[in-house]
Amino acid sequence: MWHFAAGGRVVAYAAIAIFVGAAASAVPAGAQTLDQSLSAAYSNNPTLNSQRAATRATDEYVPIALSGYRPQVFGSAYVGTQWTETKISNFPLSGTTTTQSQTQPYGFGVTISQTIYDGLRTANSVRGAEFQVRGQRELLRNTEQLVLLDAATAYMNVLQNSALVELQRQNLEALQEELRATRDRFSVGEVTRTDVAQAEASVANAQSELALAESNLNSARATFFQVIGLKPVKLSPGRPIDNLLPKVQNTAVDIGLANHPAVKAAQFSVDAAMANVKVAEGALSPSVSLNGSAASDYASSDQIERQSSASLTLNLSVPIYQGGGEYATIRQNKELLGQSRIEVDVNREQVRANVVQFWGALVAAKAAIESAQASVAANEIALKGVREEWRVGQRTTLDVLNAQTALFDARASLVIAQRDRVVASYSLLSATGQLSASKLGLKVQQYNPKVHYDQVRDAWFGVRTPDGR
Repeated sequence: MWHFAAGGRVVAYAAIAIFVGAAASAVPAGAQTLDQSLSAAYSNNPTLNSQRAATRATDEYVPIALSGYRPQVFGSAYVGTQWTETKISNFPLSGTTTTQSQTQPYGFGVTISQTIYDGLRTANSVRGAEFQVRGQRELLRNTEQLVLLDAATAYMNVLQNSALVELQRQNLEALQEELRATRDRFSVGEVTRTDVAQAEASVANAQSELALAESNLNSARATFFQVIGLKPVKLSPGRPIDNLLPKVQNTAVDIGLANHPAVKAAQFSVDAAMANVKVAEGALSPSVSLNGSAASDYASSDQIERQSSASLTLNLSVPIYQGGGEYATIRQNKELLGQSRIEVDVNREQVRANVVQFWGALVAAKAAIESAQASVAANEIALKGVREEWRVGQRTTLDVLNAQTALFDARASLVIAQRDRVVASYSLLSATGQLSASKLGLKVQQYNPKVHYDQVRDAWFGVRTPDGR
């Protein structure tokens, strides 16, 4: 803490820190920690839960594709009334004979169709669906990264804005004390009305800045609740995660290019696009199917009580010309394949740029903290000296106000730099593709997308989802 005297009064400033290093102090009882907030976001964030639902929906593409291997069975039945009238002319013997009949026919039947060969369209559809599932899992992992990063940023923003509000309040109190001292000296003729006006202007400006800081804090708290799902209460200091980061920039870039979910998702999109091309090409191949049917008809006429039939056929279908649509589909899927390959390069370059950017931001934040700490120490000494000189008439009121403002700015810069360092460390870990609940060691039940996939992959029937809906 540091103190200075103003007009016989003492104003104390408490040092404010919004992050702690490796040797962190004990967390106050009942305080909400950064890890707890990240765990809450992992479990409750609606964006992340929505992406998990999308992943489960994507899992169903595999059994949909696998249905091409399975037989299709249809049952049919009918019942009705049939009335007929027949007129027979025997001219010139006996004229016209009319006969009428009415029956109630009914029947039922079963047809079965089993595809034997379809130009490998089913096999390639299954392969493409598998790649879609794997790509969607990478998108889920990327969403997890973004949510955790948003949560860490929201947490640190609340800490930063809380600290800035406290600094603004302390600054306002100091300026108000300065104004009182200036008025006291003005009343005995030691300073002029100009000095009083300068002090009053500084107080008015500090009041405006405090109102703005409180508004920013309210916005930060609202974002905190939106992302994390909890209200921020007694937040403990956050800390950077430098121990989880690569030691050199080139290593960070290599890890990001190899492991970032955006890059891997794009690569799986290429594999899925290649499978789609083969599926489209399968439309030009012949197909073979085995079809069977059995039916029984009753009372179809007065003379027929029952008539049964059954058939089993092996069908070969050879496409000759289907209007040209299949050729357009093939060309379209080839272009989409080319686009997917380009997207891989786009994502790789984006990952490279992000790693370099956040590596630089982390280095800059560390340097900014050191600079701000030195600036705070120097401005403390300067303010104390200026006040002493002001008391003996060697400094003006404006000099004291400027020194007070410089100290406040230095402390605000330190708070901002501390927040930036923590956020930059999380951003860099995200840029390398490693920001996850498991990497952070969060105490939370981790979501495993493979569980749902295994539950539905080989399901032949059923409309209820594994969670009971």
